[in-house]
Formats: sequence, structure tokens, C-alpha cells
Amino acid sequence: MWWAQVLCVCLVVLGGAGEAGAAAGVSCTSGKKGLAAKVRAGIVEALEGRRGTVAVVVHDRGSRTWCALRSAYAFDAASVVKVTVLGALLWNAQRDERGLTEGEKELATSMITRSGNSATNVLWNQLGVQKVRGFLKAAKMTQTEPNPYGYWGLTQITARDQQRLTGLLVQENDVLDATSRSYMLELMGKVVKSQRWGVSKGAPGSVRVHIKNGWLQRASLGWRVHSSGVFVGGGQTYSITVLTHGNASMKYGVATIERVARAVHAALGGAG
Repeated sequence: MWWAQVLCVCLVVLGGAGEAGAAAGVSCTSGKKGLAAKVRAGIVEALEGRRGTVAVVVHDRGSRTWCALRSAYAFDAASVVKVTVLGALLWNAQRDERGLTEGEKELATSMITRSGNSATNVLWNQLGVQKVRGFLKAAKMTQTEPNPYGYWGLTQITARDQQRLTGLLVQENDVLDATSRSYMLELMGKVVKSQRWGVSKGAPGSVRVHIKNGWLQRASLGWRVHSSGVFVGGGQTYSITVLTHGNASMKYGVATIERVARAVHAALGGAG
């Protein structure tokens, strides 16, 4: 395993206001000398003084870099779960030895590129929770728990499991075949401009951005604002997931995510 080959392991404790700065360790490992400390320092600085609860996972395949903060902390999924729904749709179609119907493709396109809730409702109900659970088990997303009452936006997710999902999109595996992987990346690369905020911020021009965001306000814990993306190009393949809640506004959550994203992109520039 790559993590057994790392050259350094770094751990720090955040300080500052709110939960984002409350005794939360950011851990980083890397196979490239000095990179773990660089990425870690960027994340720590980005979160200094930020309020709310924040989880971060970063994985750069080429340099074998992995950084994590609250990777197992559970959040309401909001719309980032739509990538899981698409994965479940494709995985079940593979098992049935069929391609997606034209209707399913239209729904999938709306669900991912425009974050269409109605399309997601149709696909979620078509699949049913058991087929979604089947995909989660195959993907080893053991920390993801669908809402028992069928509210897909309240599925419990973790940053670790989101990274397991994005990892399936960029490497050969037994869960999603090449056609499914390519299709998921294609749709995530066509998200409408107004929804391309978040972990895409600060991405170098040399990479292709594949992203899905989510946002949801509830009576408790304020705004949930999440962003997960894959970046491929210029000899690099890496992914960033930032999940947040306890934000006073959506704008505040987006700003927190984008601070982290800028720091990570800057640190990983040329890391491969």
C-alpha cells in the first residue's frame, strides 16, 4: 500500500474561533519530501478563524499525498449525494448488463450538471434504498448511510467516503467499468457555471475540473455547504473534498471551502 511508503507524516492542531479551529488535528502524509508539511500548513492557515464544523480530505495519486481533517465525521449530504446516486444507477445497470436508457441519461444529466432535485427524486425512487446500499457496499463506502425515510439529501456522508467515491472515477476497479467512470467524469465536468464554486477555486489551468457541490439550510446547524471534485491533467490526478455545517450563510460556507481549495491547489502545483 502506498501509505506504507510515505516519507513523512505530519500532524498539527488548529487554533482559532469556532469548531473549525477547536482542537482538530490536520494530518498529512506524502511520498514526496516536504509536501505533507506544505499542504498541511496551507489547510491550517485557510481554516484559521473560520467558524463551523469542517471536514477535509485531499488525495494526490502521483505524490502519494493524503491529508485529512475529521474524515469520519458525518454530515447531511445535501446534493453531493447525487454523485452516489449516479454511481448506483450505473453499477446496477452494469449488473443488469445494459446501458442507460435515454430517459435515464436525461435525468442523470439534469441531476449532476444542474443539480436537479426532481430528476434525483425519480432516480432515487427508481433505484430504491436497497440498490443504493448495494452500490455503497461494493464501493466500500461503509460510513455512508441513506436516510431511513427516503430523504436522499439527508443521507449521512463522510469526507473519507466521498474520497473513496472519487477514487473510483480515476482508476481501474471492479465497481465501475471504464464506460461508467468516463460518463460520471463527463457529467461532473459539465456542471453549470453558477455551480462551479467550491473546491474548483484556484485550480490550475492545466487540469480538467470535475465537481459536484451541495448546499442545504436546516433549523439546526445552519447551512450545510459541501464540495467534492477531481482534477486531472498536466501529469496530475488529485481530489479534494470539503464538507461543512454550522455556517451562518451559504456564502460563508462557500468562502471557507474556497480558502481550503486555493491552499491545496497552490501546494499541489506540480506535485506529480
